[in-house]
Amino acid sequence: MTKVAVVSGSNKGIGYAIVRGLCKHFNGDVILTSRDESRGREAVSSLEKEGLHPKFHQLDIEDASSIEQLKEHLVQNYGGLDVLVNNAGFAFKQAATEPFSEQAEVSVRINYLGTLAVMKAMMPILRSGARVVNVSSMAGSYAFQKCSKPLQSKLQAADTIDAVTDLMTCFVQSAKNNTLETEGWPSTAYGTSKLGLSMLSSIIQKHLDGDSTRSDIIINACCPGYVDTDMSSHKGPKTIDEGAETPLILALLPPNVSEPRGQFMAEGKIEDWMKYRYTF
Repeated sequence: MTKVAVVSGSNKGIGYAIVRGLCKHFNGDVILTSRDESRGREAVSSLEKEGLHPKFHQLDIEDASSIEQLKEHLVQNYGGLDVLVNNAGFAFKQAATEPFSEQAEVSVRINYLGTLAVMKAMMPILRSGARVVNVSSMAGSYAFQKCSKPLQSKLQAADTIDAVTDLMTCFVQSAKNNTLETEGWPSTAYGTSKLGLSMLSSIIQKHLDGDSTRSDIIINACCPGYVDTDMSSHKGPKTIDEGAETPLILALLPPNVSEPRGQFMAEGKIEDWMKYRYTF
């Protein structure tokens, strides 16, 4: 059976570069996905001009039926999944005029709940030896560091997916109630949504390690660095291929490595995501 890798949100930016790297180094089919089919197919055509051969499948991580259609495609054509890179995400611009309550709700809905929905759907079809990469951010680390000490303790104590989801829901509710400061939350919607994503790796790894029917499935989160993309308004100093380096290390981890497993990587090194500070 042919191996297969999927990268969400990969018609441009870091995701596009991750597809490019996987096409060069992964022994199997690589599926480029995007919400918009025409943009996705344009991206595939662009990579074909480089002599690479990614496949395309539509994927909107906010749409349960879109996620299910991709899952069915993978099961029918490949019998499972070997690499999942959760790269799709969204950030409001600094000049955004939407109220913070809306920014909080949208950011958590896409970056945390959307990514979680994809993981929940794909977890049952991951094959032994599969690799899952959550493209998180240094912004999640900064958000944690800005939380009040009591809230940091609550976040550190969360040891189930539901507990993390409850905390993300509390953040959104706090933004709506205008009680962020009194409840100890930072005023960063994107950062807090990525904080939730960083928290999931160790929790899901424990779940995977307890699966007696499959072996050597590894999930990690990472910070790609500050990259020159639409999301950063092209302010980042890194090229998209440089931004793809750490996600690719994690996607292509060799069999039976002892670490990283359920951890966080930045600049090719394992870091404590709660203490991490990015320098450039």
